[in-house]
Amino acid sequence: MLHEILLSLSGHPSPLLLPPNPESHALAGVTPPERQLLAAAAHLSDMHIKLIAYTSQISASHPSTICRAVATAIHSVHLSAFQRKVLEVEESILRDDPALVGAYNIVPLTAVMGEFQQWTRRMEWLRETVRFILAREKDAAACQGAELINRLRTELQSGYQDVAEAALSLVTVAETAWLKQVSAWVLYGRLPRFGGGDFFVQESGPSEEDFTCVPERLPSFVTPAAASSMLFIGKSLNHVRAMGNINSGVGGLHHISSKLQELGSLSFPLNSASFARTITSIRLSLSENTLQKILPLAKVVEMLQLLREFFLLGRGEFALALTREADEKIRHRWRRAGNLAYEKDDGLKNVTVKDGEVAAVLNRTWAVLASMQGQHADEDEQMELARDLLRLQLIKSRPSVPMSTEQGLSPEAASLLETAPFRTMLFSVPAMLSVELPSPLDMVISPSDLQIYSCINSYLLSLRRAHIRLTDLWKITSLRRHHPGPRGAGEHAVLLRKRWSARSSSMRSSWTTASAAIFFLGETEAYLQTEIVEGMWEAFSTWLTGNDTRRDRRDGRSGAATPARHATARDGTDSEDEDEDVFMHEWNRSDQGKGTAGHKKPTHDPQTLSIAHTLYLRTLVHRLLLTQPTFTEPLYALLIHIDHLVSHIQRLHAIFTSIDLETDAGVVDAFADLEREEREVMALLRRVEGKVRKGIEEVVDALRLLESDSDFLAEWEAEGAVAGDDGSSEGHAYAPGRIGGVNRLLMKLDFGSWLGSRHDGWDRNE
Repeated sequence: MLHEILLSLSGHPSPLLLPPNPESHALAGVTPPERQLLAAAAHLSDMHIKLIAYTSQISASHPSTICRAVATAIHSVHLSAFQRKVLEVEESILRDDPALVGAYNIVPLTAVMGEFQQWTRRMEWLRETVRFILAREKDAAACQGAELINRLRTELQSGYQDVAEAALSLVTVAETAWLKQVSAWVLYGRLPRFGGGDFFVQESGPSEEDFTCVPERLPSFVTPAAASSMLFIGKSLNHVRAMGNINSGVGGLHHISSKLQELGSLSFPLNSASFARTITSIRLSLSENTLQKILPLAKVVEMLQLLREFFLLGRGEFALALTREADEKIRHRWRRAGNLAYEKDDGLKNVTVKDGEVAAVLNRTWAVLASMQGQHADEDEQMELARDLLRLQLIKSRPSVPMSTEQGLSPEAASLLETAPFRTMLFSVPAMLSVELPSPLDMVISPSDLQIYSCINSYLLSLRRAHIRLTDLWKITSLRRHHPGPRGAGEHAVLLRKRWSARSSSMRSSWTTASAAIFFLGETEAYLQTEIVEGMWEAFSTWLTGNDTRRDRRDGRSGAATPARHATARDGTDSEDEDEDVFMHEWNRSDQGKGTAGHKKPTHDPQTLSIAHTLYLRTLVHRLLLTQPTFTEPLYALLIHIDHLVSHIQRLHAIFTSIDLETDAGVVDAFADLEREEREVMALLRRVEGKVRKGIEEVVDALRLLESDSDFLAEWEAEGAVAGDDGSSEGHAYAPGRIGGVNRLLMKLDFGSWLGSRHDGWDRNE
């Protein structure tokens, strides 16, 4: 009977330990206490048999290498230890060990089962662990290695020493398997060939260089900053491999060996802080030995400066030329179609714009800018770079790369940016300015960043366009000024004077409304451009290059004799420093004024730059109120009404000109009823005047609501937080600062509150 029990405990089913059958007399002579002991042996035997079967199944077929490693460890370590225990008990019995064998060679069953009492809880825990792996396998998704690691790390605090020891051994196995996958990624940039679906890095696009992080597949001890660093390291190595600059990871076998030893020296269970420090060390080593050769800081600064000048309207002449060329294209399309602009107050719904025409608008814009600079046009290196990289194109569908919420934007904010209506203002159909980012700059500036730049550009350009169109109305001299006739003029001069006086009286409310809109747009643009965009760029540029641009301007060092030199000064770099290693090299500037002789260049690796740029861009979007639909929706409606106002005034001017030709010169258009058209356009003009005034009030009211919104103000304050950078910048982390404030804009707009006191006069004019 003892041999049958020991064989059963070794994993061989025995009829002696099967559940008792009422018709069977096999256990008829067994006492109830003995039956309880046999039941305990049967329970232990059953768990052993099932663990052998389940671990073999997991080791052979589970898609996760971590789960396979844990199952193999359970079988080869813990079940083997149990087998050895069975053999030790059997050997003790055969040696007549007095601890088990009593008088007359009697072996008490209680003593035998007492030897296995400590194994019951451990085997039950191992069975639950295996069930956890198999339970998810029956569902649609198999158990992930990160889930198993998190469960095992939780079991370390179970309170039972034997369970904690077993959990520690399995945690070591699981984390070792996971660390091997991480090593292949952070040292060679390669995804696991087997079990890659279980890894936290996944390919995210058709290109082999597009990768994304899946947070659900990360163990709990990995911080978001460490995960971001690991993703960046692997992507950078893939960039390096694609460029063909280097074939061996971080910079040669010596560096790989040292970093592999550093990873191998980590103790298990892995500590969050020590693991993050190791990953940061690998990232800095990669930047110091490899990335500094292919991505100097001068290139990053040059591209960011280009985005500032052309996307954030740092070059006002670019926005002016682009707006006027686009308006000329729209007017040309209307003339070809034989339509009257906004005749029925329904916008430019019938205008069809083609991709080639949009591209031609940008080409003509470059030609206008070149003519402005004259003979120095070929010396402006930044404009030449922009000409090569910038593209103006129609948006026919949603972007192929969705705006990532990893930028710190909520899903709602990302959706608002993707569906922003301001892209339709330039051509009346969705269009956007984009840039073809050359590699390896995409390690710092992501495609999602470029989408945000395009959204901000459409927003700022819409305000600038409305402002330009309104101020252009004052160039129509005949509408707002009448030159008196010479002394001795006859009745015709008197007739002209009366005609102009009547028209001036009828247009007075239009000019007042246009002036109010110009005041509103001027103050709003000044706030957004000067305080928000320029203020944040100066802070970011100072952090980026270590040069205080505001101090340089006070010292008079921002001026330049030629456009090329001016472009270099805007980049914040000297010509002799363009190819210098500036990521990890500390240097002193001797020309930064008194008291700065020992100033050190900030040490920014590419990921630190990317994190800071993401924070800068996310904060800029919030400070520009682009994620506040209560403000952007009435603002967009106001811009549409301003467009209608300008178009009606221009149409009215054309009608006045035709009437004057008909009255004074006898030029008659038999197909036009000019008096009827004048009445219709004047009625439309009165209606749109009211819409513009009401729109200004709604936008100002929306600003007042934001000023009193506690959630909005709390978010504004929270945006001044420091960017996380894993400590790689030695405490010199980028912080956006508390720039701007809705109350500052409202304070400026309150000077126009006198507009609200004139409703009565406007109503009478209507």
